[in-house]
Amino acid sequence: MEKRWVARINLDTLEIDYDPSFKFKCVENCGKCCRDLEVPLRDEDIEEIEALGYSAWEFVDYEKMFYRGDRFLSYALKKRPFDGGCVFLDPETMKCRIYEKRPLACRLYPFIFVKKGNLMEVYVKRDSFCPGIDHPEGESIDRILLRDYRDVIETYRRKAVKDRG
Repeated sequence: MEKRWVARINLDTLEIDYDPSFKFKCVENCGKCCRDLEVPLRDEDIEEIEALGYSAWEFVDYEKMFYRGDRFLSYALKKRPFDGGCVFLDPETMKCRIYEKRPLACRLYPFIFVKKGNLMEVYVKRDSFCPGIDHPEGESIDRILLRDYRDVIETYRRKAVKDRG
């Protein structure tokens, strides 16, 4: 996986150092990531989707598994057999049926957050199929982080304080 550094957040001060040349815009009704990615599901993701009334057997692909080394991490989100799209991607509108409760991996894409002590490094996955990466109408990463990922940053910030204390 090729990735590019786009930002660094100081978890103590919330100061953001970032690459001003990077821009991103999620292209509406694109759905390419919903077709081209294998999405890992955390236990929390499964619980939240089940709370919407779905049964895990409807959306968990128990045959696809994610590992880190020899340690099992999670199962994958199920894909439709007729077009390879996520089971929650509406094939007509290309919109997510569970957008507000979509898995964390979907929410973070195309960004990767890596905690290093009191710093959070942010990278972008360089997937050739994503038209939003370096989009000419895109926003800078500092705006995106503060608007869309404040809760994720706060969760890591609490962990950093807890790890030190």
